[in-house]
Amino acid sequence: MASAEEIVSGLGGADNIVEVEGCITRLRTEVRDPSLVDERALRASGAHGVVMAGTIVQVVVGPEADTLADDVQDLL
Repeated sequence: MASAEEIVSGLGGADNIVEVEGCITRLRTEVRDPSLVDERALRASGAHGVVMAGTIVQVVVGPEADTLADDVQDLL
């Protein structure tokens, strides 16, 4: 499964992430510039899916979403 570092990178780097939180099976994030999000990299890291709507990005990672969100938050 994806590591926090891979998620941060796929979301365009720490400076691009405004907020991240775990929600059951997803990481709900807000990014500054959605064009920096690399959906292919997120999927390659093990994400089951990526849903984008404007600056909101949901990364489907499975039941470890809360733990992964904490790990990402530690990197920001």
